[in-house]
Amino acid sequence: MSQPYAEVIGDPIAHSKSPAIHKFWLGKLGLDADYRATHVTPDGLADYIASRRDDPAWRGANVTIPHKIAVMDLVEDPGGVRGSIGAVNTLVRRPDGSVFGTNTDAGGFYAPIAGLDLAGQSVVVIGAGGAARAILFALSRCDVGPVTLLARSPLKGAGLLARFGLKGKVLPMSAPLPPAALLVNATSLGMVGQPPLDIDLSPLPETAVVYDIVYAPLETPLLAAARARELETVDGLEMLIGQAAAAFEIFFDAAPPRDADAELRALLTR
Repeated sequence: MSQPYAEVIGDPIAHSKSPAIHKFWLGKLGLDADYRATHVTPDGLADYIASRRDDPAWRGANVTIPHKIAVMDLVEDPGGVRGSIGAVNTLVRRPDGSVFGTNTDAGGFYAPIAGLDLAGQSVVVIGAGGAARAILFALSRCDVGPVTLLARSPLKGAGLLARFGLKGKVLPMSAPLPPAALLVNATSLGMVGQPPLDIDLSPLPETAVVYDIVYAPLETPLLAAARARELETVDGLEMLIGQAAAAFEIFFDAAPPRDADAELRALLTR
């Protein structure tokens, strides 16, 4: 049997740090396996899934922009992810060739802020795509206060708040920020090749936390602006490593060596 492998798929994909993360863990554990990045366009997503079903060496894939919602129509959903989070970021191949989807984004997002007391606190989330769904799902489990969602589609945004039982409101992307204890950028704005997220942070209190899920570049304009105000920040590597750890264990049946996180972050930020 050929060497087992997993991969990350998306469009674009060249920026992905997932191969570096998984290869680092594979090396640390001495596992004979590989992890790759594969460019898959929306038009090629169905053919990609079909081609992997017949490959016993393929353990699965992480799914990134723009496939997290579309891929749900192509795989099984034993955990009811469609009805809960509504987005898939991890594909897993069973020995019989069937493929199912799950989501490790919610846990990956929550881990860095688990120590925050968000009960009853106001939160702002920017974006209404696949990542935002996982983030809103996680926030719905934290007993947060009102959530302000900045979204291009007010109707879509309102539907997401209702889906997760969150009280709040939807504002246009250009709307001024309300005061909030936590601000989360759940869009690709600020990512390499994308426009910056142009937003005024002055309404945020000095105790606010600014969380940007973008990790390429690691120091986004949003995080730079937050640090200029001496606000606490969480960068995109935190969520990326957290969700990758859960996926790694699913793919390779081994827990990643999280005691080496400092070394991993140093590798990823060279």
